[in-house]
Amino acid sequence: MAHKLHLAIALLYSLALPAWPDSQSAPPPNYPILATLFEQWRDFEHPIRKGRIADYGEAAMVVKATALPQWRARLEAIDTRAWPIEALNDYKLVKAEMNGFDFNLRVLRPWARDPAFYVSVWPDRSDVPSREGPVAYPPIELFAYRFPLTGAAQRDLADKLAAIPALLVEARENLRASNARDLWVFGTQELRNQASALAALQAGTLTVSTLEGRQHADVAGATPALRAAITAALNATNDFIAWLVQQGPGKTGASGIGKDNYTWYQQNVHLVPFSWDEEVVLLRRELERAYSSLRLEEHNNRRLPPLEPASDAATFDQMANARLDKFVEFLVKQDIIPDKPYIKAALQPQLGHFIPEAQRVFFTRVTHREPMLLLSHDYHWLDLSRMRDEPNFSPIRRLASLSNIWDTRAEGFATAFEELLMHAGLYDDNPRAKELVWIMLANRAARGLASLYVQANEMNLQQAGQFHATWTPRGWAAANDQLTAFEQLLYLRQPGYGTSYVTGKVLLDRLLAQYAHQQDLAGKPFVLREFLDRFNAEGMIPEPLMETEMISFAAHLP
Repeated sequence: MAHKLHLAIALLYSLALPAWPDSQSAPPPNYPILATLFEQWRDFEHPIRKGRIADYGEAAMVVKATALPQWRARLEAIDTRAWPIEALNDYKLVKAEMNGFDFNLRVLRPWARDPAFYVSVWPDRSDVPSREGPVAYPPIELFAYRFPLTGAAQRDLADKLAAIPALLVEARENLRASNARDLWVFGTQELRNQASALAALQAGTLTVSTLEGRQHADVAGATPALRAAITAALNATNDFIAWLVQQGPGKTGASGIGKDNYTWYQQNVHLVPFSWDEEVVLLRRELERAYSSLRLEEHNNRRLPPLEPASDAATFDQMANARLDKFVEFLVKQDIIPDKPYIKAALQPQLGHFIPEAQRVFFTRVTHREPMLLLSHDYHWLDLSRMRDEPNFSPIRRLASLSNIWDTRAEGFATAFEELLMHAGLYDDNPRAKELVWIMLANRAARGLASLYVQANEMNLQQAGQFHATWTPRGWAAANDQLTAFEQLLYLRQPGYGTSYVTGKVLLDRLLAQYAHQQDLAGKPFVLREFLDRFNAEGMIPEPLMETEMISFAAHLP
């Protein structure tokens, strides 16, 4: 009976599916069953509710683990014969999500090991498709509200904030057996950030960041219920922080998942075809290449004046706005990507503002010398705008994959785009800026390499920060600054994220090489814009899946 019901739902769902690529008028046979399963799977993946909060207790997670094989069986039962590669890749994405959930239940267990999992309040929109790292459901996304709040929005926000005290009471019970020292001690700062955001919201000084720009989170006209909910959430967060600090000295265990678990996770969840050991080799190679290329670029530029940072706010603002115009013009006129109305609108809010020298961290040291370096990486915001304005044909690719499966596509491409634009001529009139490209790559390779050693429990987070800082050129990263600590904690909490900037770049290099070779075999020229148009149309999926759709067998390296 249940099987017939699923088929009936799938038949109805197929009527709402978009036309399939390659001019097919309808999705392939049985694909609506996959689409329906995916929709239902996403509902199942949400935690069981316990009153007004999510239940991450041991009994609730046993219920989830017991049910997971049934979902896998339903997926395996779908007949995929005669499916085009795009549909097969959608199937693989759903399977990867189930693998990720299985890994969370067996190994990562963030609800039982990771205090930062219980951060609920997020003032700023992430620059990637979904929040980085594992987070409790549902996140309270302040950036999704429009201030000043309507009456309905105030009630909604008050209701969500009112759940925080109970969630943090449950968190104490769930975390009590955790002995993961780095997750515990470093994760406490993430709760302090939540307390700061709530205090600023309460005081009326909070600014939130959205895809469209920044806005003041004005709660001047808040109802007593909303003000009470903010206060209760803030007090509960501070109490939880005090408990974490009190418990911290007793936490002595390792936090990494180990080499074998890391390799399984990368290959079966993130669909990255490398092992832990292979990623070490790749990241060491990119770190060495970045360092050697930097020194050669410095030698080539030795008679040029140094690239000095902006000295004041007016200079910075003038430079940033001029560079934005130059950057957008370069993308369009040099046939990198097609002109779209959202390009400048997406990048304008990312220009930042002047930061005094003593307060700068790695990225602001770069942007105060040449803003186009980060504008290149801010391709993230073009991706997000495209997802909003030009949704993918696939209902599965239209949503951000769970477990940050998109990381090599999002972070890897954004990193690759920095070097790609340099080679395309973006800095031909400013050779010193080329040095910054190599500095950026060295920083990302160093921090990713450190994250591998942390996952293998060969470094702790303090040692990782020192390695990260030592191998970032010019001393531009500090071992104990807030940015370095945040990055290394995230890469511990979300395996594979720290390396995705470089592994994704490597996979993009491979994809581009194979595509160019394919064009050679067909007697066609390589056209960068055609490649990027095809790449963007694939959606936010791992590059190895793109290879199967974009590259013929003959063009693959043996």
